[in-house]
Amino acid sequence: MKSAFVTVGTTSFDDLIAAVTAPEALQVLQDLGYSRLVLQVGRGTVCPVSTSTPTFTLEVFRFKNSLSEDVQTADLVISHAGAGSCLEVLEAGKPLLVVVNDKLMDNHQLELARQLCRDGHLFYCTCRTLVKTLQTSDFSTLKPFPPGQPEKFAAFLDKVIGI
Repeated sequence: MKSAFVTVGTTSFDDLIAAVTAPEALQVLQDLGYSRLVLQVGRGTVCPVSTSTPTFTLEVFRFKNSLSEDVQTADLVISHAGAGSCLEVLEAGKPLLVVVNDKLMDNHQLELARQLCRDGHLFYCTCRTLVKTLQTSDFSTLKPFPPGQPEKFAAFLDKVIGI
């Protein structure tokens, strides 16, 4: 049973939750072989109800002490572009699709996602392009993120955001 995990971290990203639970997105996930979708919705106002059918399960929660188990059991992680979330997923070696919140004013998240995509570690999109990106991305082509080098990631982040 293939599983996708969606996380918005400690913030709210209602547009992402709405986009990934839209009928077209759910159909694409099912067409790709996913039968389980787990949503971590954070502080958002969009909070779908957990449901289950014989062919598809939707699980929803706001917060947990740790998301590591959800990341570990997922075959695909769809995440906001927060640096901490990206790093956790990349270090776990899981395929990652980052959804950039293009409504943010100072969009350093886009810079981070763009560079990690250029380096071959993830794919990224916006809420508007989520379905198309799911349909066209080959997650098997992603390169593993080098483990155990948090200082390099910190230096990379400093460079990306101009510190």
